[in-house]
Amino acid sequence: MVDLLTDTTVGLRERKKLRTRATLIDAAVRLCLAQGYEQTTVEQIAALAEVSTRTFSRYFATKEAVILTLLEGLTDAVARGLPTIPAGVPALEALRRVHVDVLNAVPSGTVPGLTSNNIVAMLQIINSTPALQAAAAGFWPPTNIALLAERLGVRPQDRKVRLVTAVWSSIITTACGDLVADTDGTVLGPELMIERIDSAFADFAALTVGLSTGPG
Repeated sequence: MVDLLTDTTVGLRERKKLRTRATLIDAAVRLCLAQGYEQTTVEQIAALAEVSTRTFSRYFATKEAVILTLLEGLTDAVARGLPTIPAGVPALEALRRVHVDVLNAVPSGTVPGLTSNNIVAMLQIINSTPALQAAAAGFWPPTNIALLAERLGVRPQDRKVRLVTAVWSSIITTACGDLVADTDGTVLGPELMIERIDSAFADFAALTVGLSTGPG
């Protein structure tokens, strides 16, 4: 994957914008990890990034928006991987498989834009605040929605897509929503997420066995 910050085919102005955006994200993460999301302000983020608050607002509408960029590496990797899951695999199982595949690959350093440290920061910061957890559950980029709709054979606006995204968000939040530190003898990171996701998905599958839309 091309590094846009150093790619000479990308214009100087665009590289400067990308560098400023990355600096703001890094500043926000550092502050939130050090003092907590609630105690971190836009003014502090801008100051650490050595830009004005007006500059911050050109890149991010809110403090929440800059933190939600922590999800981008994962959602981008899921978007790249979802088409590789056979078309006959049900949507929810496909989402489980692609998330597990991505998380399994993270420690090797082969997932562009995603590292184990990114995963840890994402869990520690987002799981620290209910409002962030709710926002993360609704973080479904248009590309991912379109791929899911294609798998389901419906339009992106179809309620089946909304149902699948809501159910998957509930599964992953239930699985990983309390992960903010090492737990049960396992280090916080992608491996622990895989363990929790597989366990929660198995519970979900067991609960839905025998469900029918018809009368009892």
